Amino acid sequence: MSIERVNDGGVMKAETIVAICAVVIAVASLGVSVWQAHLARQHNRHSVRPVLQLHRGIHHGARSGIRLINVGPGPAFIVSSSVSVDGEAIGSWDKACADRVRAGLPAHLNTVTFGGEEVIATEYSEYLLSLPHYDAHSHAPIERLLRHRLSITIDYESLYGGEGFRVVYAPE
Repeated sequence: MSIERVNDGGVMKAETIVAICAVVIAVASLGVSVWQAHLARQHNRHSVRPVLQLHRGIHHGARSGIRLINVGPGPAFIVSSSVSVDGEAIGSWDKACADRVRAGLPAHLNTVTFGGEEVIATEYSEYLLSLPHYDAHSHAPIERLLRHRLSITIDYESLYGGEGFRVVYAPE
């Protein structure tokens, strides 16, 4: 028995061309689907990304202090916080730390501190440290603390976790 090879002059049959085109289209479709799924996951993450901001507001005769605001579309899960005064670490932003920060000041500052696993809701806006009625003359040491001595760092994540977001309030 002998096998004979037929030379068709290098021309491909129509079935072969159709099969190759089908494979190319299938691979391209798979690539587009994978890319679209990646973009959808990325969009979902951004749609719940918290954005925390720390603002200092000093207003004569009005409430003044440092305000924490979540301007992002999702809640923020506080991972850790740290506070320092004059470059010296005081601790994480809890009641004991707040008491050390406001010790020796001429007026009592109101505080909102973090407990264990704190969640900052969307549209949250609260003073972490505040004075109900600021007066420039009698509260000058408080203004110096807020402007020049106090530093706060908050590390946080979104619902997905693992992003390592950070907001920092630093002295002028």
